[in-house]
Amino acid sequence: MSTTRTKPAAPAGTGPHPGPSRPTGPTGARAWLRDLVMGIRFAVGGGREGWVRTTLTAVGVGLGVALLLGAASVPDLLANRDARAAARNPADTMSVKKIARTDRTILIVDAGTDFHDSEIGGRSVRADGDHPVLPPGVRELPGGGEMVVSPALRDLMNSSGGKLLKQRFDGYRVTGTIGEAGLMSPKELYYYTGSDTLSKAQGAHRVEAFGYDEPAEPLDPLLVVLVVLICVVLLTPVLIFIGTAVRFGGDRRDQRLAALRLVGADRRAVRRIAAGEALFGALLGLALGAVFFLGVRELVGVVDIWKVSAFPSDMVPMPGLAAMIVVAVPVSSVLVTLVSLRAVAIEPLGVVRSTTARRRRLWWRLLLPVAGLLILLNQDQVSRTGGEDVQVYTVAVGATLALVGLATLMPWLVEAAVARLRGGPVPWQLATRRLQLSSGTAARAVSGITVAVAGAVALQMLFASMHDEFNTTTDQDPRRAQLNVTSPEASGPLAQRMIEDFRAAKGVEGVIGRVSSYVVRPGELKNADDMRPTTELSVGTCATLRELARVGSCEDGDTFVVHSGDRELDQWVDRTARPGEKVDLNSESWGDYEGEARGKHTPWTLPKSARTITSRPDPVGDRYYGIFVTPGAIDVAKLADASTQAMVQIDPKVTDAEEYVRNAATHIDPLIRVYSIRMVERDKQYASVQKGLQAGAIATMMLIAASMLVSTLEQLRERKRLLAALTAFGTRRSSMAWSVLWQTAVPVVLGLGLAITGGLALGAVMCRMVDKPVSDWLVFLPLCAAGAALVAVVTLLSLPALWRMMRPDGLRTE
Repeated sequence: MSTTRTKPAAPAGTGPHPGPSRPTGPTGARAWLRDLVMGIRFAVGGGREGWVRTTLTAVGVGLGVALLLGAASVPDLLANRDARAAARNPADTMSVKKIARTDRTILIVDAGTDFHDSEIGGRSVRADGDHPVLPPGVRELPGGGEMVVSPALRDLMNSSGGKLLKQRFDGYRVTGTIGEAGLMSPKELYYYTGSDTLSKAQGAHRVEAFGYDEPAEPLDPLLVVLVVLICVVLLTPVLIFIGTAVRFGGDRRDQRLAALRLVGADRRAVRRIAAGEALFGALLGLALGAVFFLGVRELVGVVDIWKVSAFPSDMVPMPGLAAMIVVAVPVSSVLVTLVSLRAVAIEPLGVVRSTTARRRRLWWRLLLPVAGLLILLNQDQVSRTGGEDVQVYTVAVGATLALVGLATLMPWLVEAAVARLRGGPVPWQLATRRLQLSSGTAARAVSGITVAVAGAVALQMLFASMHDEFNTTTDQDPRRAQLNVTSPEASGPLAQRMIEDFRAAKGVEGVIGRVSSYVVRPGELKNADDMRPTTELSVGTCATLRELARVGSCEDGDTFVVHSGDRELDQWVDRTARPGEKVDLNSESWGDYEGEARGKHTPWTLPKSARTITSRPDPVGDRYYGIFVTPGAIDVAKLADASTQAMVQIDPKVTDAEEYVRNAATHIDPLIRVYSIRMVERDKQYASVQKGLQAGAIATMMLIAASMLVSTLEQLRERKRLLAALTAFGTRRSSMAWSVLWQTAVPVVLGLGLAITGGLALGAVMCRMVDKPVSDWLVFLPLCAAGAALVAVVTLLSLPALWRMMRPDGLRTE
């Protein structure tokens, strides 16, 4: 008989233990996606308060993105400018082959001019046939008495300030404008004039096509270092500002995350939600940045800052750099948010900031600037002859670490400084107490200006140390004459007309004008291989000759034999210029060797009364020797191959005196060139880099001002209820305004002190790297004034928002 055993039933309420509970929600990537989407929903659906916070973040990020996109467009912009410059160069300029005249060929010669401080490029052209080749951007080649101009030149000539320039071209009729394909920038001043008399004797050459790409001149090694530092200085504050913008509204965000902890979200979830909120602000900032960039791109084609303009179509970000910006900005916004939350304990019943319990550590903040300076100190010295030795990436990394290190030092410096502030007037106490409670926000807002000023100090020190290298002192003396005029026309009568017309021009005090030609000693040579004695003959008034030599007494009709002080040259002059004997005024009528005579001889006898004198440098710094003759002693028309040089002395009290001289020169001959006599000559590459720095510095300073304003408005918005409460308890509005000023000024003053110290150190290291001494340790003074002005402007612009937030309705709550 079998029996079946039954397991006794367990007592009621005593079953097997269920074990630890497992999460039922999504995990891994799904959890990240869920929390990121929830953060985006908070950013979008947070009501007016949420949208204001998101908008501030997006605007801040968008301003930075716009500047980054502009920087990413620079390579393409320069390439397009160079391509258009090459396209309008005559293709056969450097060709040794002779261009035969055809129905398509043209004669062309440079014929630019200057107007005030603007350089105007131009060419004179003449068609050889009915179907001439056309320069880029020109629809029809101008004929005699016609000209085509760039839109900017047309506008300048038609403006009230361009009347003198229009008079310069009053003999020409404008028949068209030059298109974009023929201009380097929309504000370029350029023209083509037509001529019926242009010939090769005037320096013109025949071309059959356009499009010659001149070999690019390599950038000077010292300028390479300068350009790298400029890029670092201008872009580092932008990156810092973007990192600051994604942290706008941090206090309210932390309170909201604490509420989420109260309803069951864990620490990882709230961090991912915060990252999603920051991600949406960054994505919206990318969109706004693209809009800002497109708007600024159109503005660049209209505004001409320091002669820097560009066609909007030229400003296209490089695809690789644009993709990097699109990826880096959202990723960095998430990383910055996650890192910032590490210093905050978000608990269900409130927010505890660890920074109030422990002070910021200094040691690791010093590592970055020290490491950057050490990298630069270990870089080999750069000279102008060693371009291949410039380690671009090493210089960029070293300078970036040094500047970013200053930004990391800023929070520690502000916290350490404001912790010791006590007492004072009510506005001062309100400001210092706010800084003591939340110094990190103020430090982040000022870190951008700290980096920008430090970089600017270093740049100015480097510029000052390189100044003498790229700005050479000439031998010219602008006190004796201000303009130097030359003519390609070899005609004695024309040269004499130049001198007379310049003397009649408005504002001219005197003209140092000479007509010159080469003369030779006639007769047979002893040896066929001997060179025929030749020297220069200069014709000028006594006043002119006194500027060129130590003449002493002089009357019209006098002649002189002029020595330079060089024994060998003086002997050669004496072999040609022998008082009482003949010289031939037509040097081309005699060949270099016997039996090569060309043309008609023009003999002239040097009077026996000719005195021997010594030359002196003219206002341009040149010395002339040979035969000096006053107009009464020779007929200028007999000079077969004469040229002229006129140095004009103008009255500084007469406005536009230089322009009157240029107008007179153009009316004599459009190909006459007028040059300013300068004591200092500036290198073109150096000047171009300096213009780029000025334009970039303006953009960066505008961004910094906007960032400080946005940051100040964000802080005021965070304290809206507190401001309303203080006003309700009787705090004066002026006290509140002064507190905002002090709250902005204190971090700025500390930041400027740090920036000056760091900038001087970085500048000294950079000067050592280019083997130049520090020439100016006080370059920071103008930058301090700019910082003070920035604080004042930001405070004034924030006052309307402050008045609005102090209204009693700010006490309302939900």
